[in-house]
Amino acid sequence: MSSFVGVIVSDPWLQSQFTQVELRGLKSKFISARNQSGKVTLADLPPVLVKLKAIVDILTENEIRDILRESSPDLDQEVDFESFLRQYSDLQGRASAKVGGSKTSSSFLKETSTTLRHTIIGSEKASYVAHINSFLGEDSFLKDYLPIDPSTNALFELAKDGVLLCKLINVAVPGTIDERAINTKKVLNPWERNENHTLCLNSAKAIGCTVVNIGTQDLIEARPHLLLGLISQIIKIQLLSDLDLKKTPQLVELVEDSQDVEELMGLAPEKVLLKWMNFHLKKAGFTKQVTNFSSDLKDGEAYAHLLNALAPELGTTTTLDTTDPTERAKLIIEQAEKLDCKRYVTPKDIVEGSPNLNLAFVAQIFQHRNGLSSVENSKASFAEMMEDDAQTSREERCFRLWLNSLGVETYVNNLFEDVREGWVLLEALDKIAPGSVNWKQASKPPIKMPFRRVENCNQVVSIGKDLNFSLVNIAGSDIVQGNKKLVLALLWQLMRFSMLQLLKNLRHHSQGKGIGDADILNWANGKVKKSGRSSQMESFKDKTLSSGKFFLELLSCVEPRVVNWALVTKGETDEDKKSNATYIISVARKLGCSIFLLPEDIIEVNQKMMLTLTASIMYWSLQKSAEPASPSQRNNERGEPESPSQRNNAMTEPPSPRE
Repeated sequence: MSSFVGVIVSDPWLQSQFTQVELRGLKSKFISARNQSGKVTLADLPPVLVKLKAIVDILTENEIRDILRESSPDLDQEVDFESFLRQYSDLQGRASAKVGGSKTSSSFLKETSTTLRHTIIGSEKASYVAHINSFLGEDSFLKDYLPIDPSTNALFELAKDGVLLCKLINVAVPGTIDERAINTKKVLNPWERNENHTLCLNSAKAIGCTVVNIGTQDLIEARPHLLLGLISQIIKIQLLSDLDLKKTPQLVELVEDSQDVEELMGLAPEKVLLKWMNFHLKKAGFTKQVTNFSSDLKDGEAYAHLLNALAPELGTTTTLDTTDPTERAKLIIEQAEKLDCKRYVTPKDIVEGSPNLNLAFVAQIFQHRNGLSSVENSKASFAEMMEDDAQTSREERCFRLWLNSLGVETYVNNLFEDVREGWVLLEALDKIAPGSVNWKQASKPPIKMPFRRVENCNQVVSIGKDLNFSLVNIAGSDIVQGNKKLVLALLWQLMRFSMLQLLKNLRHHSQGKGIGDADILNWANGKVKKSGRSSQMESFKDKTLSSGKFFLELLSCVEPRVVNWALVTKGETDEDKKSNATYIISVARKLGCSIFLLPEDIIEVNQKMMLTLTASIMYWSLQKSAEPASPSQRNNERGEPESPSQRNNAMTEPPSPRE
C-alpha cells in the first residue's frame, strides 16, 4: 500500500466536504499564508483565498476581508487549518450566491446544500411550493395542509414533521418508501418526528440525492437553505426521470450509431436534456448551441425556436419579433401554458438566467412534448444492446448510489461508464482507506491520453490487492474497458470492506481482530435467539429469508418499537413477500440504516444484499449500544407507561445519519 499519508481533519463533517486532493492543495495554500512569525491570521487569508477555485474572479480581496470581519472583527486573530477550511467553505457559498449558479452540472442547488451561509431565492421557493401543491394536493394526509402559500413560511413549518418530505420522495420515485412506515399522526412526539426525518434522509440517498451534510436536526428545525436544497434535488430527480433510454427509447433519435448510443447512456440527465434541446433547435434552423440553463437562455430566442418546433400548431413569429427580453419571456410563458408548462419560471427567472428553474422548465417541456418520433428498428437494436439483466441492473444501481453517498466529488450517473477513468474509484478508496491513494500518480478527468486512464485503474487494482481484495483476474484495463462483471466484483469488495471496517471500529470487544461475514451472521442469529424467537438463517443465501420474517424479527430485536406487527404478513405468497420486503427496507431506513437494496433483492435472496442489510442493522445496533440511555429508556426504568402509539411507532432517538 502507498505510504502516502492523507490530510486528516478532526471534524468528520468538515472532512466530508473535501476530497484528499483538495485537502492537500488547501493545506499547501494555508501553509503559504504564514507570516513572518510563523502564524496565520485572518488578515493573512484574503490574498490566498481570492485565488482559490469557486472564488477566483467572483469575490475581491476587499469583499473577502469584509466577510471575514463578520465572523471576527479582530483580523489579527490566529486561525488553524480547520478554521481556514470553514472560511473557504463559507466563501464558496457566498460566491455561488453572487453568480446565481451551482458548483457542478450534476447538482440541483447542490451548492446551497453544502455551504455554511446561504441566500434563499424567493422565485425558487415559490416554484417548489407550486410543485408540491400540484403533486401532493390530493394526498389523503397532506390535503388538510395544502395548498401552501409561497409568501409565508408555511412550507418550512409543514416540513418539520417529515411527512411532506417522505411523500415528496415517493412522488419522485414511486415506491421508495413504504408509507406504512411513516408516522402520520396529527401531533408527533420528538422520537416519531426524528424517525420520519431519518427515513427521509436515508431514502433520499437511495434515490440519488446528495445529503452528506444534512442531519435530522437540520430538518426538524427546518433550516431553509438545507430544506430547499433537499427539496430541489428531489424535484430534479422526478423531472429528469424520463431522460433515460430505458424509459424513453425514442432518445436514440438524438444519435447516429451504436457508439453514440453508448456515449448517450453515459451522459448525466442534464446533458441529455441539453442534447435534446439542441437537436430540435438545429432542426428548426437555430444556429446557436445551448450549453447551459443560464446565460444561453436569457434572451429567450432558444425558447421561442424550441416551442415553435415542438408545437407548430401554436407557433408564432411575434415572440421572435419582440426585441425586449422581458416581453419575449412573457410571450414564451404564454405559449408554454398552452402545453400546460407554466409551473417553474416567471419572465424574470428567464431574463435573469436562473439555472435551476430553467432546467425545471425545459424538463417539463420534455415531459409534455418531446417531439421525438417512434424508434427505428436499427436504432432500437442499439438500445436493446445496452440493456442489462435485472440483477446486473439492480447491482449497478446499488453501487452507483452507494458511491454517491460517500460524498465523492465526482457524481456517478452511469456506473460502467463513469468508473472507466478510474478517478471516482480512487476518490472512493480515499474516503474508505484514507492515505491509500498516491495522488501524485493519478490523473484527473477529463483525460485525453488513454494510458492515463489505465494508470489510474492500475492503481485502483493495486490498492485493492493491498486491502486483500480478491482481484486475481482483474487488471486496470478491464475497468477501462468497462467489463461489467469485473467492475461489479470490485465494487462489491469495496463496499464490503467499508462495511466491515465500520463494524470493526465499533465492536470494541473484537480486540483488534477483523470482522467477517460469519461474525455478522452469528450476531444476527444470536440477537433473534436471545429474544426468544425461533427464526434463524443458515446463510445469506438461505431461501427462507424471502418471506422477510427473519429481518422483521431482527429489527424488532434491536429496537422493539420500530416494527408494527399488525402490518406484517405471513410471507407465503409473492404478494405477501413483497409487502414484507418493502416494509423491511423502510423500517431499516427509519432506524438509521443507509441501504440501497430493492424489495426484489430480498424476495430473490440476493446474497450480497442480504449481507449488506444485516451488516447495516448490526452497525446501527452497535452504535446505539455505545450511547447513553435515552429518555424513553429512562422512563421504562422508572416504570412510566407508554402510549399505544409509542409502542407501535416510537423508538429511541438515533444519531443523525453518518455520511
